[in-house]
Amino acid sequence: MTTSHDSSETRTGEPDPGVADPNVVVGPDDESVPDVGFNISADGVVTDVTDTAEQSRQLAHRIARELMSIGPEGWHRVDAAFSLTVTGSLARVVFYDDQQRQAPISPSPEVLSLVVEHRKVAAQLGDGPWWRLLLSITATGELTVDHDYGDEPFPDDQLFAPQDYLADLGAYPRAVLPTWLGAYVRHDNRQSRTPKQAAVAARADRESGVLQTLSEDDFPDFPVLWARWSAIAAAFLAVGSDWGPRALPSFGWFEGSRRSGSTLYALPGGRAVLSGGVWDAPELSAAYNGKAPLPHLYAGAPEWVANSVLNARAAGGLLSFCYWWERGRWYCGESPAAVDLAAAVPGIWTSTTVADVIAGLVADHPTPEQRAAIAEFVAAAERSDITRAQLVETFGPAAYLDEAHYQLTLAGTIRTGPDPLPESEQRFRRRQSTSWTS
Repeated sequence: MTTSHDSSETRTGEPDPGVADPNVVVGPDDESVPDVGFNISADGVVTDVTDTAEQSRQLAHRIARELMSIGPEGWHRVDAAFSLTVTGSLARVVFYDDQQRQAPISPSPEVLSLVVEHRKVAAQLGDGPWWRLLLSITATGELTVDHDYGDEPFPDDQLFAPQDYLADLGAYPRAVLPTWLGAYVRHDNRQSRTPKQAAVAARADRESGVLQTLSEDDFPDFPVLWARWSAIAAAFLAVGSDWGPRALPSFGWFEGSRRSGSTLYALPGGRAVLSGGVWDAPELSAAYNGKAPLPHLYAGAPEWVANSVLNARAAGGLLSFCYWWERGRWYCGESPAAVDLAAAVPGIWTSTTVADVIAGLVADHPTPEQRAAIAEFVAAAERSDITRAQLVETFGPAAYLDEAHYQLTLAGTIRTGPDPLPESEQRFRRRQSTSWTS
C-alpha cells in the first residue's frame, strides 16, 4: 500500500495514473478555490472523461469535495477509510480540529455512491479493484488518496468475513492474492491440529510409513537454543526495549519487526516444539493461490505436537514451519531449512551470533572490554550460571537489571540458589529465632 500527495492517486507497484497537475487542490465551491481540472455538469455528472485513470482521479476529487462539505465548524483535517466488497461496505470518517480533537461523522449517501462508482472504475485499471480507499484532506484542500490492495492486513474493524471476499473474488477474479488474505479466506483450518487429530494423524503416519525428517544442521540443540534465546531476551529487557524475544517457564516467543515470528515450547521428558511463520512465505503463497498443495508441516510428527504447543499462526493458516525436539535431536515434516527462517527466529544460531546481537544493543561501537563481557555472559547463559555481577558488568549499573535478572530467573539460566543474606538481616533472623525458642 503506497501513498501519494497533492491530489494524485497511486496504485501499489504502478506509476501514478492520470496525474494532470500535481499542485491541484480541492476545496469548497467558492471563487477562491483553484480549478480542479474536470468538468461537472449541472446535474453533477462528470463530462468529457475518456481515460479510466483520469475518471478515477476525478471521482476521488468529487468524494473529497463531498466530505469537505459535511465537516463541522473549525475542522482542520479529515481522514476517511472506505472498505468495500460486492456484498459489504464499511466507512469511517473522522474530522480533526487544530488541537487533534476528533469528530466522527457518517458519510452522506452521495459520498457512498461516489465511492462505489470509484471502485467500479478502479476495477478496470488492473488486477481487480481496491478493497480499501483511504483519503486524507486538509481544510486548505490538500488531498492524499491511497488505494489499498491488501499488501498489509486490514484493520480488524475494516475486515469483512471470508465469504465476503470470496464473493468479491467471484465477481473480480485476481491472479494473485496477498498471502495473509489467501490464508484468511482459504485456510479452512487445515493447519489446526487438535489432540484427537494429532493422535489420529500420528497413527496414520506410522501405519502408512510416513516418517519424520531428521534435522541435523538447522538449529542448535534445544538446551543451548533455550539458553541463547533467554540471554537475548534478558539483553533486550536490560536496555529497556519493547522488542526482542521473551521467555517464561517452558515458553518463549518472538515477533520480528516485519510480521514474522515464532514460539518455543519446552515439554516434559526433554521434548520441545519450535514453530512459527515467515511473512509472505513462498510456499504458503503458492498454496493459497492454487499453485501447489499446502506443505504437510506435521508429516511424521508425534501426537504431542498439537495446537497447545503450536504458534498461534496455525489457527489462521499462516504457520510456515514446525520443528520438534525429542531424544536429543530436531525433527520436522515439510518445513523449510533454517536458513530460510531467520526473520522468524531470534539470532540463536551460534554463540558469536548471540554476542553480536547483544553487542548491538549495548553500544553503537562496543569496546573490546564490552565484547569480552558479553561473550562471557553468553557462555554463562549456556551453562545456566549467570550471576548478578555479570549482569552489571555486561550492561552497566544503570541498565534495567531487575527486569533482566527476573527474565533469566524465569528461563532458568541464572545461577541457582539464593543470594547470601546481608549480615544485618542474618542477625535479625537469629534474634527472632531465639525469641521463639526461649
